[in-house]
Amino acid sequence: MKRILFSLAIPALFTVVSCSKEKPVTSDAHEVTTTKDGSRFVLDTLNSNVEWKGYKVFRSENTSHFGTIKFESGDVTVKDGKLESGTFVADMTSLTSEDLKDKKDELGKLNGHLKSADFFEVEKFPTASYEITKVSPSAEGDYNTILDGNLTIKGITKPVQFKANVAVNGAEVSIATEPKDIMREEFGVKFQSPAANGVIKNDVTLQIRVKALEKK
Repeated sequence: MKRILFSLAIPALFTVVSCSKEKPVTSDAHEVTTTKDGSRFVLDTLNSNVEWKGYKVFRSENTSHFGTIKFESGDVTVKDGKLESGTFVADMTSLTSEDLKDKKDELGKLNGHLKSADFFEVEKFPTASYEITKVSPSAEGDYNTILDGNLTIKGITKPVQFKANVAVNGAEVSIATEPKDIMREEFGVKFQSPAANGVIKNDVTLQIRVKALEKK
């Protein structure tokens, strides 16, 4: 997968939204300090997604799978030309591997396994989400913004911070996060294959790319 990945690595996953349409099973959520004051921008779902990457025991390009997850919905608010808040909901049923796209049989098996109860259990938890709880400017490194937020996967909510590049250009807002490792077992994704097949690592890389258009 491109190194720039939204890298949502999944044998493992994201809502600047909540991960399930049900109430969270457990939650360590941070208090939301953002507001809905300002102009509303609606997620362009055709040009937004999460990229994921998962690894076996030796973390390398040769022992990984990568792919994408589409967004179901989402919005952000902009106040005084700056990002104020955001919530993004990912459609977990859209989860797919990109590295196997030319190997249909293997692709079908992997996608089916990732969507099963061994991993993301998408029939029970069809969405994941990330809700921004705080937006802070950053002048260090390659990113201009720090996003604190609550990530919900399989009904489990945990605080997750992303470095991101945020741009507000007239009627369009774009957000591109850093590739970020999350621990899948913290979100109830605990499957381990037999050692002979290669141990699946706990860390999964996620990267979010969002484009939102002003609501007229």
